[in-house]
Amino acid sequence: MHIAAADPDSAAARALIAELSAAVARITGDAGTSHFDASDVRGPRAVFLIARVDASASPDARDGSGPDAADGMPVACGAFRPLDAHTAEIKRMYARPGSRAGAALLATLEAHARTLGYTRTALSTRRINERAVAFYQRHGYAEIPPYGPYADRPQSICLGKAL
Repeated sequence: MHIAAADPDSAAARALIAELSAAVARITGDAGTSHFDASDVRGPRAVFLIARVDASASPDARDGSGPDAADGMPVACGAFRPLDAHTAEIKRMYARPGSRAGAALLATLEAHARTLGYTRTALSTRRINERAVAFYQRHGYAEIPPYGPYADRPQSICLGKAL
């Protein structure tokens, strides 16, 4: 697996974000796109990452003819943006089912945030998305007070982790 920074408007990023939005909409009834702006993850203290695997190694590999074929098949994406001077807010984290890329991508996001001087991460997801909540909790995230646009949304759960 190779994880590297990418443009959030690249074809691979758009495809993964569309898959995430469809999956979230199936679970929650809302695609969750209203709180993501690609320009937020392009700044000097932000990043958008894509995880790729060798297309031939994946059981559900595509035909490899797309614009990203030379770099491997994209299987996961995630980003962070500054929430405040010390907190990186994780956004649009997604790993294709069966890719086993989620933990590696999250660890890479956290390492990158540390490198940029962040001391903690925060994120929001829907409480009904039990799989996502359990994933983050397995990786050391705990519930934190709701922040920003999630403060008055009881359906949301905010999670954070000290780096």
